[in-house]
Amino acid sequence: MSTSFSSRMTAAKRSAEAIRSQSRQRHESFMRDQEREREATSVKTARLRELRLAKEAAEKKAAAMEPTPAKRTRTRRSKQT
Repeated sequence: MSTSFSSRMTAAKRSAEAIRSQSRQRHESFMRDQEREREATSVKTARLRELRLAKEAAEKKAAAMEPTPAKRTRTRRSKQT
């Protein structure tokens, strides 16, 4: 009877270890996927930031090249009493 109990415990232990191993593998895979997504987001953000800064620099340069319009002065009228 003790050998039967012992073999059942061994089988249960192997089963638990297999489940634990699968769980660990899923967790590691999930963590790798998260890291890849984080890296992709970081690269995308850096690229978009570069584009935005280049656009702002181009707009600033274009604005500096344009002649400034002359201010129109309004003639003041005196109050009529």
